[in-house]
Amino acid sequence: MRTEHIELFVEEASMAIALRTLVPKIRADLTFNIYEFQGCQDLLGKLPNRFKGYRSWFPPNWRIIVLIDRDRKNCLALKRQILNMAKQAGLRSQALRNATPQVLVRLAVEELESWFFGDIPALCAAFPGVSPDLGKRAGFRDPDAIKDTWEQLERVLQRAGYFRGGLQKIRCAREVTQHMEPASNLSHSFRVFRDGLRAL
Repeated sequence: MRTEHIELFVEEASMAIALRTLVPKIRADLTFNIYEFQGCQDLLGKLPNRFKGYRSWFPPNWRIIVLIDRDRKNCLALKRQILNMAKQAGLRSQALRNATPQVLVRLAVEELESWFFGDIPALCAAFPGVSPDLGKRAGFRDPDAIKDTWEQLERVLQRAGYFRGGLQKIRCAREVTQHMEPASNLSHSFRVFRDGLRAL
């Protein structure tokens, strides 16, 4: 059964802002709600009860996606933890026969800002002072390998004349995602999210 609606759980406001623009670019046919939390621990602490709340009434053409920053955590362990929460709540967290999982877990590696580094043309369109050759420089060729991603983005933008008082993550997310092209993003973690959403 083709998914018609998704419930998205994210750990911060900038991720919610980004997804409000990105989800329709990836799947214009979907309706969706986004629920933001106050960081990773807040999200992980509240997910079990949220999952239990869906168990008795969850429509067959709905799905849940949990999107969380990796932040140097063990990817497999973090995904397993969330999928176990879903399973304990009675939700299907793995594909069974021809049935799509009800819960999908995706990670932004290392952080949401890696997705912005995966689309340098979008970054340049939002902030024209950024060099279009940024992605060719050592340290920026693999968006998911950039450490301290938001701090790196802050440095890049400040050198280009933006955010002298510190990176405004919500504004940055809003402005960059307006220009992002999901089909050409170089971030592997973004492509995994994009392809998972397309496959639902």
